[in-house]
Amino acid sequence: MKHEKSLDAYLQESEYINYSNIQIQDLIRSFKQDTEMERIRAVFEYVRDEIDHSYDVKKQEVTRRASEVLEKKHGICYAKSHLLAAILRGMDIPAGICYQRLTLFDKPEDGYCIHALNSVYLKDLGKWVRIDARGNKEGINAQFSIEEEQLAFPIRVEYGEKDYATNYDEPHPDIIKTLEENNNCIQMYQKGLPEELSD
Repeated sequence: MKHEKSLDAYLQESEYINYSNIQIQDLIRSFKQDTEMERIRAVFEYVRDEIDHSYDVKKQEVTRRASEVLEKKHGICYAKSHLLAAILRGMDIPAGICYQRLTLFDKPEDGYCIHALNSVYLKDLGKWVRIDARGNKEGINAQFSIEEEQLAFPIRVEYGEKDYATNYDEPHPDIIKTLEENNNCIQMYQKGLPEELSD
C-alpha cells in the first residue's frame, strides 16, 4: 500500500466519513473491549456481520454516507467502507480505503467492477493491514488477520484483476460519483459500477 499522507490524514472527518453523527458516536461508546486491537476486530466484525450488503438482501435504496449506512443497516462495499472508516476514526484509530478491480460476476466476460475495502493502522505493531467488511456468504470468508490477509476476494491476475496500491484517506471521486448518480442499488450494482479508477 502506498501512503502518500501522514497518519493524521486517516483520522479526519469528512462528508462521507461523518463520525461526529450522534448514532455513530453512540455505537462507538458501545465497544468496550480492553485493547485497541480487540476493538478494531469487534468494529470490523460489526460492519461485516450486522450491516447487510445491499445487493445480497436486494435493497434498491442507495446508501452513501457512514451515518446513512448505520441508520439503514445496509450498503454496498463502497458505503460499508465509509462506515468502517468512520467508526475507527471516531475511536482515534487511523483508517483508510483501498480498492480492487474484480470481475463483476466471477468471469472476465461478465465485465469488471471496482470493489472497496479498508485499511487500518495497528499502532501496537506499527503497520497497516487491509480488512474487508463486505459481508461473508457462501464462497466469501473475510476475517480480521494481522499476519496473512484474509479478504473477501483474492486477486486472480490471470482474470485481469488487481489491487490498487494507494491507501486513500478519502473515498475516490469515481466512487462518490457512482453513488450520487444512482438511485436504484440493484441496477447500479449490475450495470453502473466503474470498471477502472481514474488517476
